[in-house]
Amino acid sequence: MIFLTLLTIAFAAGLVIFLLFRSKKEQQGSRIEFFARAKDSGFSSREIGLLQQLALKCKLPDPNALFRSAHQLDICIRSLLQEMQDSPPGYQHVLSKLYDFRQRLEIENSRNQGGIKSSQGIGEAQALRILVKGMGVFKSGVIKNTGGSLIISRPAGIKAEPGFSWKGLKIVVYFWRENDAAYVFDSEVEDESVFMGISSLKISHSDSLFRTQKRKSLRVKTHRAAYLYLMGAGEKPGRIEQAPGLKCLLEDISDSGCAVIVGGRAAAGLHIKVQFVLDNTLVCMGGRVRAVDFAEDGSRSVLHVQADTLPVGTRNRIFGEVFGMLSEGVHDDFDEGKKVI
Repeated sequence: MIFLTLLTIAFAAGLVIFLLFRSKKEQQGSRIEFFARAKDSGFSSREIGLLQQLALKCKLPDPNALFRSAHQLDICIRSLLQEMQDSPPGYQHVLSKLYDFRQRLEIENSRNQGGIKSSQGIGEAQALRILVKGMGVFKSGVIKNTGGSLIISRPAGIKAEPGFSWKGLKIVVYFWRENDAAYVFDSEVEDESVFMGISSLKISHSDSLFRTQKRKSLRVKTHRAAYLYLMGAGEKPGRIEQAPGLKCLLEDISDSGCAVIVGGRAAAGLHIKVQFVLDNTLVCMGGRVRAVDFAEDGSRSVLHVQADTLPVGTRNRIFGEVFGMLSEGVHDDFDEGKKVI
């Protein structure tokens, strides 16, 4: 009996030692994996130490989840933002890298969901660009997507000779699918008519969509009043202006650019800067107007701006808006600018 008791105690002690050793080994392996993942993501050894502290502070069940779960990463970013109120400026660079990784994670997740292979997957109200050989590129949009064809609005702004007919014309269709990529495909106009009271074209479907220009940054819709300024040669793009500029409306924003609505007609190629409020702080984004969309009545233009290199603090505030990290309760301080002129 004593022998069995001693044997049981020895077995239990051995099991405890084995479990402790395995737990220690797993923890060591987890730390090595954490370090390797962080290093691959561009973090320095000092920054990795900070990330480990963040993971512990946020009580993540698995610290490595920070590198594969957007939700866990958001928890750590919010914790860092709270600490940054009394932290050295160097934390801005850590935050910037976390936002870069957060953006990359979001884009990779959306790409894994896949795009579309056929024009039958195009949604109604999708904006289109129609290339007509020898005539130019024109704006259009999807009115109805049926199994047999696409019904689109008649391309705007085209100047055709008397007797011109769309029927039988071969066209190239371009469009940008939100949260996905740009697509292009060849089509042919089957008929022209009036559909739901709109002058329209019926064009053929295609199962050969070419997917290009995959997005490199996340863009968020917004509705903020802003001021627009023309930039002079050699002017610093981040300099805050004290005097009001041209009133405009910020339509969307990302770390790589923005879209703004202005009154009247504007031209591509202008070097401008847009000044607005984020997180109760004035932010200025300089950049080049790469494309312009006009309202059909010519009353306003949408400027698509490619941003110049942004200061890290400005970039982080913009990322805060993109990922919903800002604490502000209002969207702008220029109430009069909400009306598009």
